[in-house]
Amino acid sequence: MGADREGSGRRGPARVGAYAVCGVVLLAGCASMPDSGDLRGVESTPRQDPQVRVFAMPPQEDDPPTDIVQGFLEALTSDEPHYETARKYLTGEAAKNWRPGESTTVLAGGAGTETDHSGSREEANDYSVTLTGTKVATVDAQQSYSPADGPYRESVHLTRDDKSGQWRIDVLPQGVVMGKSDFQRNYMSVNRYYFASDAAVQAEAGTSPQPAAVADPVYVRRRVDPMTQVVRSLISGPTSLLRPVVTSSFPAGTALAKNAGALTPDDHNKLTVPLNDKAAGAGEDQCDEMAAQLLFTLQNLTQAVEEVELRSGGERLCSLTEDRADTVATRGSAQRPDYLYFVDDRHRVVRIASGSNGTRPEPVPGALGEGATALRSVAVSRDEHSAAGIGLDSKSLYVGSLVSGGSLGDPVLVSKGKTEANRLTAPSWDAQGDLWIADRDPDDPRLLLLKGGAGEPVEVRTPGLDGRVQAVRVAADGVRIALIVEKDGKRSLLIGRIQRVDRADRAGETPAVTVLELRSATPELEEVTAMSWAGDSRLVVVGRERGGVQQIGYVQVDGSTPEASVPAALTGVKEIAATEDERLPLVAYSENLIVRLPSGLQWQKVTEGTAPVYPG
Repeated sequence: MGADREGSGRRGPARVGAYAVCGVVLLAGCASMPDSGDLRGVESTPRQDPQVRVFAMPPQEDDPPTDIVQGFLEALTSDEPHYETARKYLTGEAAKNWRPGESTTVLAGGAGTETDHSGSREEANDYSVTLTGTKVATVDAQQSYSPADGPYRESVHLTRDDKSGQWRIDVLPQGVVMGKSDFQRNYMSVNRYYFASDAAVQAEAGTSPQPAAVADPVYVRRRVDPMTQVVRSLISGPTSLLRPVVTSSFPAGTALAKNAGALTPDDHNKLTVPLNDKAAGAGEDQCDEMAAQLLFTLQNLTQAVEEVELRSGGERLCSLTEDRADTVATRGSAQRPDYLYFVDDRHRVVRIASGSNGTRPEPVPGALGEGATALRSVAVSRDEHSAAGIGLDSKSLYVGSLVSGGSLGDPVLVSKGKTEANRLTAPSWDAQGDLWIADRDPDDPRLLLLKGGAGEPVEVRTPGLDGRVQAVRVAADGVRIALIVEKDGKRSLLIGRIQRVDRADRAGETPAVTVLELRSATPELEEVTAMSWAGDSRLVVVGRERGGVQQIGYVQVDGSTPEASVPAALTGVKEIAATEDERLPLVAYSENLIVRLPSGLQWQKVTEGTAPVYPG
């Protein structure tokens, strides 16, 4: 006999309660239980007001094993810090060994259950079920999100206690499992910030380079003291994906003090963070960097923190306000570009002041704005002192300074591709002033780096890359790169980690540059047309699902969907531009026009032109 699969029956009483600010409300219809049939599903709780907290109901006297399993699954969606009620559905030994923080598995519609009658006999004090569903994503022990697919099947075993006669779960998978809507209600994405190991940025001329802050997004439980969760998570160190290319200024072994309790800012929006004695030896500069990591991270969570004070052993280590934090380290989201750039109908590079309502562009200073060389696309360095342009036939790459009177000279790179579509992509500048570009020549497809935008191109290693690069965008943090890659007619957005190996000890050799851990950020899209960085860990993407129409949306670097509102619809988008400073409007090239999207408004015509870009 196999496992039976029958339709879900009538739903019984709910085992999940919701506590609102004004009282207690029993959610009788949002996560209730079936009372008949062997195939059972834990229906995902509808999205609720963020003020509402959900707590589980404990098992009832003489609950049958099917209700024990359903009650346990429902208890996993509660807002209890340590899943206290969920543990009441387990035997003492199982509750002791169960590790809910090991992982979270997200299913499309919640977990169903199949009863195996061949090995499940209530009368014999022995019962087995299989949890089933379709995987959407997983969150690992480091709180790192990864898209997932395929079937989910895990076994659960129950036993009846000889003394009490009550059924309890004694064998179960580690971690927790829940439906997608429950996950969205229970969890939120927060950027933790670390510093790029080899990506210092010169903020202004004449100043010392600053460390570049890198956003490392994680998912934390939304209503389980998220501020303390996030601080503990930050101090514990970066996720494995970024660990090879970032550092933390917190000394090894640093943790919150044992008596720290819940962290909350005071009436002056200052958060005091008590640390253990491992932090006591940090110097002034190191302590400021620790405080900057905390400020950047907490301000991604809430605007209620304007200052951070670090203490250890009752002694004040340092204090940092938000206006000083940007002097300690630089973030892409804190760097506001001066101009928006694009190519006009005379194939020159022109610009409009960023964030303005202007519609009359001016040519950029220098040869790229004079029109002597017709251009198809442009990229402007992040300091806005240099620009790179692709010739009209996509064959040649030119680099020039944005200074009046400067000459353009010969191209710094020429593709041998036989057609425009098989030649050079639009280029992209990183935070160190290096230029990235892909040559789409089918006979020699390459991802290339030009140090300082000049010299002999360095071929970037891309192990694991399956397909041909069609577009390149480097993040402001200097350690992540976004690529549109084409294979078998499908174009996908991949995010990878940039790793540089200094080979200065070997005379005459340039640094080796590799892009590793390439992962899809848009698994649901069949065709990605255009993309741009739109935040420290967010991109805006133009694409379509299989059989769907073109749409514009946001994605996180980890492949999750941020809570930001979806941009207003726009047809015929060929190129899109955004900046890490999320206050600036999106800009697109559509229907032979440059258009922009002011916050909360509809797309507006700017002027004629193509290839809009912000610096980067």
